[in-house]
Amino acid sequence: MEHSVTTATVEVRHYGHDDLPAIRQKLLDVHADAYADDMTEFDERFPWFVDHWGGNPGFACVIGYEGDEPVGFAYGAPGTHGREWWREHLSDPPADDTTFSVSELMVRPKWRKTGTAERLHAALLESRPEALAVLLVDPDHPKVQALYETWGYRKIGHRQPFPDSPNFAVMLKELNPAA
Repeated sequence: MEHSVTTATVEVRHYGHDDLPAIRQKLLDVHADAYADDMTEFDERFPWFVDHWGGNPGFACVIGYEGDEPVGFAYGAPGTHGREWWREHLSDPPADDTTFSVSELMVRPKWRKTGTAERLHAALLESRPEALAVLLVDPDHPKVQALYETWGYRKIGHRQPFPDSPNFAVMLKELNPAA
């Protein structure tokens, strides 16, 4: 299922559910580097999240590489109809409410502010059949939220999925909006 697309100096490779055993450690290594100076107890559960999301048959992941070195990744899966993160915040759901949930977008410090995050995000969503993408942003990172807004997301509410997690901003984006 793996295929590659080269973008600037970072090569983006696509993976699916069946690839998780081969890429799991790379995801954990990028996470460890990205959070080396700021690991919380919630962040320490990242391996569980990788296994949870990777266990979804619709799991999709992109990893950016410079040579053989993973520099960042993005992953997610189709949302479970009726349980999407945005649903409690919109009283009038769109006609096509199929949703892809972007769970993680992470870039190692050395490659931040290079456009790598945007390339990974775009590669993850470029061929998605769903009408919407949703993600959660830590409100302690307003610059990250502002960045997502430049990518077409809008904040629609807040959600705290776990008692020890932040009360995340819920952000929603239309995929392939009609012209």
